[in-house]
Amino acid sequence: MLMKRWFYLFLGLLFLSACAGTPEGIQPVTGFQVERYLGKWYEIARLDHPFERGLEQVSAEYSLRDDGDLRVLNRGFNTSKQKFEEAEGRAKFVGQPDVGQLKVSFFGPFYGGYNIVELDPNYQHVLVTGNDRDYLWILARTPQLEAAVQQRLVEKAKSLGFATDQLIFVKH
Repeated sequence: MLMKRWFYLFLGLLFLSACAGTPEGIQPVTGFQVERYLGKWYEIARLDHPFERGLEQVSAEYSLRDDGDLRVLNRGFNTSKQKFEEAEGRAKFVGQPDVGQLKVSFFGPFYGGYNIVELDPNYQHVLVTGNDRDYLWILARTPQLEAAVQQRLVEKAKSLGFATDQLIFVKH
Protein backbone atom coordinates (compact mmCIF):
# COMPACT_ATOMS: atom_id res chain seq x y z
CA MET A 1 0.00 0.00 0.00
CA LEU A 2 2.84 2.41 0.85
CA MET A 3 4.52 1.76 -2.51
CA LYS A 4 1.27 2.49 -4.31
CA ARG A 5 0.91 5.81 -2.45
CA TRP A 6 4.49 6.83 -3.36
CA PHE A 7 3.86 5.83 -6.97
CA TYR A 8 0.82 8.13 -7.19
CA LEU A 9 2.72 10.91 -5.44
CA PHE A 10 5.53 10.51 -7.98
CA LEU A 11 3.06 10.60 -10.90
CA GLY A 12 1.42 13.72 -9.47
CA LEU A 13 4.76 15.49 -9.07
CA LEU A 14 5.78 14.44 -12.57
CA PHE A 15 2.53 15.91 -13.91
CA LEU A 16 3.08 19.16 -12.01
CA SER A 17 6.60 19.50 -13.36
CA ALA A 18 5.17 19.47 -16.89
CA CYS A 19 2.71 22.31 -16.14
CA ALA A 20 4.72 25.11 -17.68
CA GLY A 21 2.56 25.76 -20.70
CA THR A 22 0.19 28.48 -21.81
CA PRO A 23 -3.61 28.35 -21.43
CA GLU A 24 -5.33 27.31 -24.63
CA GLY A 25 -5.98 30.23 -26.98
CA ILE A 26 -3.63 32.61 -25.18
CA GLN A 27 -0.37 33.89 -26.64
CA PRO A 28 2.50 35.42 -24.65
CA VAL A 29 3.81 38.81 -25.73
CA THR A 30 6.63 39.06 -28.24
CA GLY A 31 9.37 41.66 -28.33
CA PHE A 32 9.96 41.02 -24.62
CA GLN A 33 13.10 42.60 -23.13
CA VAL A 34 14.08 40.88 -19.90
CA GLU A 35 16.42 43.70 -18.82
CA ARG A 36 13.46 46.09 -18.71
CA TYR A 37 11.39 43.58 -16.72
CA LEU A 38 13.96 43.24 -13.93
CA GLY A 39 13.31 44.90 -10.59
CA LYS A 40 10.38 45.12 -8.24
CA TRP A 41 6.74 44.55 -9.17
CA TYR A 42 3.74 44.92 -6.84
CA GLU A 43 0.86 42.50 -6.98
CA ILE A 44 -2.31 44.46 -7.69
CA ALA A 45 -4.71 41.53 -8.09
CA ARG A 46 -4.67 37.74 -8.30
CA LEU A 47 -6.87 34.71 -8.45
CA ASP A 48 -6.84 32.83 -5.15
CA HIS A 49 -4.50 29.87 -4.66
CA PRO A 50 -3.13 28.20 -1.54
CA PHE A 51 0.46 29.44 -1.74
CA GLU A 52 -0.58 33.13 -1.48
CA ARG A 53 -3.69 32.75 0.64
CA GLY A 54 -3.85 35.34 3.42
CA LEU A 55 -1.00 37.43 2.02
CA GLU A 56 -1.12 41.20 1.66
CA GLN A 57 1.55 43.68 0.52
CA VAL A 58 2.75 41.14 -2.04
CA SER A 59 5.66 41.95 -4.31
CA ALA A 60 7.99 40.10 -6.67
CA GLU A 61 11.53 41.09 -7.47
CA TYR A 62 13.30 39.78 -10.57
CA SER A 63 17.06 39.79 -11.09
CA LEU A 64 19.52 38.03 -13.39
CA ARG A 65 21.38 35.01 -12.10
CA ASP A 66 24.94 34.20 -13.11
CA ASP A 67 23.70 31.22 -15.15
CA GLY A 68 21.38 33.39 -17.29
CA ASP A 69 18.17 32.38 -15.54
CA LEU A 70 16.15 34.79 -13.41
CA ARG A 71 16.04 34.94 -9.64
CA VAL A 72 12.51 35.51 -8.36
CA LEU A 73 11.96 36.75 -4.83
CA ASN A 74 8.32 36.86 -3.78
CA ARG A 75 7.43 38.60 -0.54
CA GLY A 76 4.14 39.09 1.27
CA PHE A 77 2.71 39.90 4.68
CA ASN A 78 0.99 36.89 6.26
CA THR A 79 -2.02 38.34 8.07
CA SER A 80 -2.57 35.33 10.33
CA LYS A 81 1.08 35.10 11.45
CA GLN A 82 1.54 38.90 11.44
CA LYS A 83 4.90 38.69 9.68
CA PHE A 84 6.45 38.93 6.23
CA GLU A 85 7.26 35.74 4.36
CA GLU A 86 9.57 35.25 1.39
CA ALA A 87 9.98 32.58 -1.24
CA GLU A 88 12.91 32.47 -3.64
CA GLY A 89 12.55 30.82 -7.01
CA ARG A 90 14.07 30.50 -10.44
CA ALA A 91 12.56 31.40 -13.80
CA LYS A 92 13.69 30.12 -17.20
CA PHE A 93 12.54 30.99 -20.68
CA VAL A 94 10.50 28.26 -22.31
CA GLY A 95 11.60 29.29 -25.80
CA GLN A 96 13.18 32.40 -27.19
CA PRO A 97 14.09 35.16 -24.69
CA ASP A 98 12.12 37.76 -26.65
CA VAL A 99 8.85 35.91 -25.93
CA GLY A 100 7.22 36.47 -22.54
CA GLN A 101 6.81 32.77 -21.79
CA LEU A 102 8.74 31.46 -18.81
CA LYS A 103 8.54 28.65 -16.34
CA VAL A 104 9.05 29.33 -12.65
CA SER A 105 10.00 27.00 -9.82
CA PHE A 106 9.96 27.51 -6.08
CA PHE A 107 10.13 23.76 -5.39
CA GLY A 108 13.19 22.16 -6.98
CA PRO A 109 12.56 20.57 -10.36
CA PHE A 110 8.83 21.41 -10.46
CA TYR A 111 7.91 24.32 -12.72
CA GLY A 112 4.73 26.24 -13.39
CA GLY A 113 3.86 28.48 -16.32
CA TYR A 114 4.51 32.23 -16.19
CA ASN A 115 3.03 33.79 -19.30
CA ILE A 116 3.08 37.52 -19.90
CA VAL A 117 -0.01 38.16 -22.00
CA GLU A 118 -0.10 41.95 -21.83
CA LEU A 119 2.77 44.28 -21.07
CA ASP A 120 2.80 48.05 -20.94
CA PRO A 121 5.29 49.41 -23.54
CA ASN A 122 7.01 51.27 -20.68
CA TYR A 123 7.09 48.14 -18.50
CA GLN A 124 4.91 49.73 -15.81
CA HIS A 125 2.12 47.12 -15.60
CA VAL A 126 1.59 43.57 -16.77
CA LEU A 127 -0.99 40.78 -16.99
CA VAL A 128 0.44 37.34 -16.20
CA THR A 129 -1.20 33.91 -16.44
CA GLY A 130 -0.12 30.52 -15.25
CA ASN A 131 -0.36 27.31 -17.23
CA ASP A 132 -4.17 27.38 -17.08
CA ARG A 133 -7.00 29.78 -16.30
CA ASP A 134 -6.78 29.14 -12.55
CA TYR A 135 -3.75 31.43 -12.25
CA LEU A 136 -3.78 35.14 -13.01
CA TRP A 137 -1.89 38.16 -11.72
CA ILE A 138 -1.96 41.88 -12.39
CA LEU A 139 1.38 43.45 -11.45
CA ALA A 140 2.61 47.03 -11.49
CA ARG A 141 5.74 48.97 -10.65
CA THR A 142 3.83 50.87 -7.96
CA PRO A 143 1.56 49.56 -5.16
CA GLN A 144 -1.49 51.20 -6.75
CA LEU A 145 -2.52 51.19 -10.37
CA GLU A 146 -4.50 53.90 -12.10
CA ALA A 147 -8.19 52.84 -12.00
CA ALA A 148 -8.68 53.02 -15.78
CA VAL A 149 -5.59 50.87 -16.44
CA GLN A 150 -6.63 48.36 -13.79
CA GLN A 151 -10.13 48.11 -15.28
CA ARG A 152 -8.73 47.62 -18.77
CA LEU A 153 -6.50 44.76 -17.56
CA VAL A 154 -9.44 43.14 -15.74
CA GLU A 155 -11.53 43.39 -18.91
CA LYS A 156 -8.71 41.86 -20.96
CA ALA A 157 -8.48 38.97 -18.49
CA LYS A 158 -12.25 38.50 -18.66
CA SER A 159 -12.13 38.43 -22.48
CA LEU A 160 -9.49 35.68 -22.21
CA GLY A 161 -11.84 33.54 -20.13
CA PHE A 162 -10.60 34.22 -16.59
CA ALA A 163 -13.01 34.39 -13.63
CA THR A 164 -12.37 38.06 -12.94
CA ASP A 165 -15.28 38.18 -10.49
CA GLN A 166 -13.06 36.09 -8.20
CA LEU A 167 -10.04 38.40 -8.29
CA ILE A 168 -8.48 39.35 -4.98
CA PHE A 169 -7.29 42.97 -4.95
CA VAL A 170 -4.18 43.09 -2.80
CA LYS A 171 -3.88 45.53 0.11
CA HIS A 172 -0.61 47.48 0.26
